[in-house]
Amino acid sequence: MKTKSLISVVIPVYNGERYLGQAIASVLAQAHRPIEIIVVDDGSTDGSAKLSQQFGPPVRYHYQPNAGLGATRNLGVTLAQGEFLAFLDADDLWVPNKLDLQLCALMDDPSLDISFGHVSQFHSPELDEETRRRIVLPDAPLVGCHPGTMLIRQTTFRRIGRFRADPQVGQFIDWYARAQEQKLKMQVLPQVLMLRRLHGTNMSLEKRAARSDYARLLGDVIRRRRQKDSDG
Repeated sequence: MKTKSLISVVIPVYNGERYLGQAIASVLAQAHRPIEIIVVDDGSTDGSAKLSQQFGPPVRYHYQPNAGLGATRNLGVTLAQGEFLAFLDADDLWVPNKLDLQLCALMDDPSLDISFGHVSQFHSPELDEETRRRIVLPDAPLVGCHPGTMLIRQTTFRRIGRFRADPQVGQFIDWYARAQEQKLKMQVLPQVLMLRRLHGTNMSLEKRAARSDYARLLGDVIRRRRQKDSDG
């Protein structure tokens, strides 16, 4: 089934000039039109702004003082005009038929709220051999309940609410838990829809921040569910 609905793609970036152009190009390579690409710059000091603005329409560039990934995605949603929302990190890539596959799934089943897909990970080409050995790649694609594989109606997203802005990593854990609590219908397509780039910067950030942020987020989810059970 075809649809001419506008899809808004939010790309948050913080000093991501090295990879941002490839991420934007992977969205522009999608067959579906119309799309808008909203690049939200979270206080970058590199050339991310200039690079984004060189693309022209349908890429729209917006700057904010550094506030973190959750707040950056939230600003993108506020600016989005499309019926559907999608998200892509500035260092990752989409496969060319990503949006088409998910739109077909959502249009074929009007009761479906969110479409996800699978993720394949790859070493960024600039990594030296020692770093490649340290960053182990999974043997097979992974189930991608991840912002970068998601396609969702904007009305559904607003019903769940914004991403949390306080944790450094793991904001999607809380958001996804709230979506589950609302018993939304989700589907994971069998195809690989996103290519996740592994490089030294993203891996070291996750290692530094993951332990405290993930524990806090999971604790909040558990407390919220216990409270709901006691109220119900």
